[in-house]
Amino acid sequence: MIDLRSDTVTTPSNAMRDAARDADVGDDVYGEDPTVNELEAAVADRLGFEAAVFVPTGTMGNQIAIRTHTEPGQEILVDREAHVFNWEVGGLALHSGLQTRPFEETVRRDGRERGVPTPEAIESGYVEESVHRAGTGLVSLENTHNGRGGLAIAPERIDAAAEAAHDLGVPVHLDGARLFNAAVAHDVPAERFTRQVDSAMVCLSKGLGAPIGSMLAGSAEFVEAARRNRKLLGGGMRQAGIVAAPGLLALDSVDRLADDHRNADRLAVGLADLPGLDVVAPETNIVLVDVSDAAQDAAAFKQACADAGVACTTMDETTARFCTHRNVDKADVDEALSLVADVVQD
Repeated sequence: MIDLRSDTVTTPSNAMRDAARDADVGDDVYGEDPTVNELEAAVADRLGFEAAVFVPTGTMGNQIAIRTHTEPGQEILVDREAHVFNWEVGGLALHSGLQTRPFEETVRRDGRERGVPTPEAIESGYVEESVHRAGTGLVSLENTHNGRGGLAIAPERIDAAAEAAHDLGVPVHLDGARLFNAAVAHDVPAERFTRQVDSAMVCLSKGLGAPIGSMLAGSAEFVEAARRNRKLLGGGMRQAGIVAAPGLLALDSVDRLADDHRNADRLAVGLADLPGLDVVAPETNIVLVDVSDAAQDAAAFKQACADAGVACTTMDETTARFCTHRNVDKADVDEALSLVADVVQD
């Protein structure tokens, strides 16, 4: 099976396994795990923040950030396709007691919504707290944007949205689960995307290939409060250096993400040549395919691909998603194209 469902299916390298075995460890809840401390310092430096905290998952990192920034009963302003809104099991309401307000407009390019709000959209969506109104407590941005096909949002767009929010006294969180993909796509350091935001979450377990773990970064004061919320949500770990050590190695593999992007381009070009498939040109490692003209819905297409030996996922009734990663090479992409060709030509 050629597994193109997600970059979350990657397996750790032998070097990561060795690092886990040999890691210096201590009790991280007490702040005594030297490997975790090293990883947190490294990520904080990489993202240009004062501090960072190691969390088991990206979803937990986002939920901790949102809870730390807000008070129950406030509103959060998000893109309607945002991961925190659609794919985190209602955590905005459950964990933080927030009401969600989607952006009314987002920046467009080539007729394609970018999933990042214009400053005007921030101003339009902002709600001032009153005896009748909840009030906007947080703006949450995403980069790359998973729900919109791995779009790599330009840092200037992140800056503009964050500055507009700050002008209204509203903090900004950046869901950067695949932020390093955006950095590679734009050929700039990751910290270029985080200069104007108040916190950022990055995953080590997707394209970077670590077996577990994400990082939440911000000011020292923010991270101190986030640690308490991590404990509240059950994310306080003990001898976590065993899983932090592969994360340190993952940070050294950022440049390799360019291979995933090239493979996604190759996959997209090949799929676009097949009958009935309308392919969105990828900007990173995610390829969206509209199967409306393929005489089957996305679920049937997904199953047919799986039967042929290619695993993908669905985004909605007409859209399939393929995701390249470190365990898929150029030869795998070419084989996948041959197998999918059989699916759509049968």
